[in-house]
Amino acid sequence: MDVKTVVLERYSQGAKARQSDLCCPVDYDTELLALIPEEIRDKDYGCGDPSRYVREGDVVLDLGSGAGKICYMAAQVTGARGLVIGIDMNDDMLALARKYQAAMAAKLGGDRVRFVKGQIEDLALDVEAMERYLAGHPVRTASEYAGLQDWQRRQRREAPLIPDESVDLVVSNCVLNLVADEHKRQLIHEIHRVLKPGGRVAISDVVSDEPVPERLKRDPELWSGCLAGVFQEEAFLRAFADAGFLAVAYDKWEAKPWRVIENVEFRSVTLTAVKGTGEPELDGGHAVIYRGPYASIADDQGHVYPRGARIAVSERSFRLLTEGPYRKDFIGIEPAQRREPKPFCLPAGSRRAPAETKGARHATGSPAGGCC
Repeated sequence: MDVKTVVLERYSQGAKARQSDLCCPVDYDTELLALIPEEIRDKDYGCGDPSRYVREGDVVLDLGSGAGKICYMAAQVTGARGLVIGIDMNDDMLALARKYQAAMAAKLGGDRVRFVKGQIEDLALDVEAMERYLAGHPVRTASEYAGLQDWQRRQRREAPLIPDESVDLVVSNCVLNLVADEHKRQLIHEIHRVLKPGGRVAISDVVSDEPVPERLKRDPELWSGCLAGVFQEEAFLRAFADAGFLAVAYDKWEAKPWRVIENVEFRSVTLTAVKGTGEPELDGGHAVIYRGPYASIADDQGHVYPRGARIAVSERSFRLLTEGPYRKDFIGIEPAQRREPKPFCLPAGSRRAPAETKGARHATGSPAGGCC
């Protein structure tokens, strides 16, 4: 079974007539939906609303953008300083999304949405450029195929469709499960590649509570229907952590399964994560205190934070823990006196002596107040 062919055929049908079994019920932001043409609303399929994670000024990449609904919703949030890029391989879906670009640009007050043709597991390859190349250089022999491969390598290197570290937020709505299993690892590494340091991920998708049996994986209807190719729920998180993402979490988890097939539960989730900044670990005298309620927790880098302990951290970790996705869980303590940062070489879990931080500013994440 050719997964790509099956998926392309199913979603071409979905671009021409609504396929109700391709989506889960989703509570989208009605104000953002109001601006979007009815045809796009009716023929766009998903299982979540990653547009809720968009911030003003973001450069957003939507993987498997389909009819463009999430792109046009996101563009309303990014504002004039933002940019939204939708990537899809289906010509019929791309045509539908592009059909309304001019009208939506007028409504948005600017043309800040574009749609490109590409494979989400190979975000550097410009497929439309490749099709133009093939029109003048058809492949009929092994040497011509080698020439195509050479062209692809040059194109990825010299004019990547989505350049390295160019995106603030990667979103996707029920599409990662459509990628063949052997390409899923590459897909997640591509997401990591295109994100800026500190960039974010919000992936709405379907997961299974246990591995999908091989007999179900061989069913083309289940593949194109967003079921046969799903990640198992623990493996989904682990795949992003293994690719180097931090703060990997399920921000949304549907209690009721969307489908149950042969006792395997399939449910909608939204995974969030961040890309590290890549900055060096420098010791400027910072410390954090884990608030609780657990006796201790460990982060993705193996650092352990006992409850209530004043733990020494690098400046980079200090910002991640007090300004990033962990900020509700930590109290940050800046050094009482600024000093020249030096390489952080303390063993994980080292305490910061109170004498080093007396009189320092405490970042609590809540309004300051006195005792009375």
